[in-house]
Amino acid sequence: MQGLFLGFFVDPLSPLTDRTLRAPFAADPWTSRGRLFPEASSPTRTEFQRDRDRIIHSTAFRRLAHKTQVFVPHEGDHYRTRLTHTIEVAQIARALARALSLDDDLAEALALAHDLGHTPFGHTGEDAVEALMAAQGGFDHNAQALRIVTKLEHRYAQYDGLNLSWETLEGLVKHNGPLTDKQGKGIDRYAKRGVPLEILDYDGRQKLDLFTFASAEAQAAAIADDIAYNTHDVDDGLRAGLFDIADLKAVPFVGDLVREIEAAHPHLERSRVIHELGRLIITRFVEDVIAESRRRLSALHPQSAQDIRASDHPVVTFSAQMVAADRAMKDFLYPHMYRHPRIMKVREDAAAVVRHLFEAFLDDPSKMPSEWSQAARSINGPDLQAELMRLVRDYIAGMTDRYCVEEHRRLFGHAPELRLTFNGV
Repeated sequence: MQGLFLGFFVDPLSPLTDRTLRAPFAADPWTSRGRLFPEASSPTRTEFQRDRDRIIHSTAFRRLAHKTQVFVPHEGDHYRTRLTHTIEVAQIARALARALSLDDDLAEALALAHDLGHTPFGHTGEDAVEALMAAQGGFDHNAQALRIVTKLEHRYAQYDGLNLSWETLEGLVKHNGPLTDKQGKGIDRYAKRGVPLEILDYDGRQKLDLFTFASAEAQAAAIADDIAYNTHDVDDGLRAGLFDIADLKAVPFVGDLVREIEAAHPHLERSRVIHELGRLIITRFVEDVIAESRRRLSALHPQSAQDIRASDHPVVTFSAQMVAADRAMKDFLYPHMYRHPRIMKVREDAAAVVRHLFEAFLDDPSKMPSEWSQAARSINGPDLQAELMRLVRDYIAGMTDRYCVEEHRRLFGHAPELRLTFNGV
């Protein structure tokens, strides 16, 4: 049965009319806290659907296709990039949101945006920029993502950034938990160096309640990132030959899954074992999060999204058993993949590329493209050097891996190959 809605005939269960399908504690696009620059509502999309679409159409999102997670793209077409990782996170986040009766559009939007602030060359590039910006508070990819969607994207006539809804910006900044206590003092990772300036600057324009948890949808996107990350790093590491299936048998949880696959399919070819393992890891993690989250929600009995934010603990998370499994996987992957000797050589070369470019642009901003060099010339204020460093940071952080290498070759006449010796299957 169809009905008339704002002049459109729509299905009663369409995204425009399915409010009754959401839990009372789900984020509600119809009662959003709005956008920094007010806009008329859309007759065909909810506020969170508009956010999702704006993120997908952004320049920063397209660049994720050429930014890597751990490997660089030269050594094979089948390894994850930031974009393929983001798509996998979005799929898991939607599944979690639907199972928990949350707004899956908001969860998807946050999943799609969560890696926008990452530098080229994955965590290698981030570590390099962090060191270069140490005197200015370091580098935080969540703060950089906020800067991208509120300032650096230049698409719309009326404003800089994407003018996303409050709920999306809140989730982008706080998906891993509160940043401050109620007095505004940084906590956890921000206890020593404080909350990044980019976040504080925006919070001064539109309060993001940095002392509270984010929505359940943001928490779903954050835990989906953990699930996807662990799973695809195991998959990529196996396919690259950095470790073998037999090595995983000593890892709690993962080893049990390997033995389960071997018992059910004793003669299964290696490539299918790898796929089955990834499938089981995702399934077990997702099922655990759903069960644990339902338990926590039942105990909390929230009646609004604000009740979720006011809680003193996250509501969408792993059980204690799966927290241990997650930790065991990370403990295995750190030495066997992230710090593998073959990876470390590439990391060293990639970090040098970032460092050389940063120093060259800081020394002579005219070496940047005209838009950026013009912005450097217009810098004014009491600390010109600090502002120039932030400008160079923004330029380099937005680069793709291959563009970063091309810029190094343009300025220095050469660039490292950044290739692993491949011996995978």
